[in-house]
Amino acid sequence: MLKPHLIVFMVISLFLSIPQLNAAPYDRNQAVPVEKVEFGQVASVRNITEKQLVEDQNTGWKTFGGALIGGVVGHQFGGGSGQDVATVLGALLGAGIGNRYGDSSYYQELKLVEMMITLDSGEQVMVIQDLDQGMIFNVNDEVRVVYLKGYVRVDQQM
Repeated sequence: MLKPHLIVFMVISLFLSIPQLNAAPYDRNQAVPVEKVEFGQVASVRNITEKQLVEDQNTGWKTFGGALIGGVVGHQFGGGSGQDVATVLGALLGAGIGNRYGDSSYYQELKLVEMMITLDSGEQVMVIQDLDQGMIFNVNDEVRVVYLKGYVRVDQQM
């Protein structure tokens, strides 16, 4: 029979193996300091897609959880040294299953827009950003290039 503290430990291990959602790099209603703003015209626009591998950050916990559950199940069989062997084999089998089937990595398709912008200074910059269906860019659109800490955003001039 399983001991209560072992059951609690298994439940906690399984809870920790649930994948966490990736947080956005900024909050929607957060004020972000602007480093620089430049104005220009869109010289070219190209919609592109990019596949990005989203890797599971909890694979180790899933392997550990599988080993723990396999060891507990294996411990239920045999007696004496046979029980020890069954426990070890159950842990190894559980770890293998947890590692193989616990991997929830997947490919995410990103819709992006690539723009070549001719700034009012005459300089050209290329910006690739997420496609926003509410803000579609065309050649010769007047835009502003907003430089924020760590990234750049292009918006239509109002």
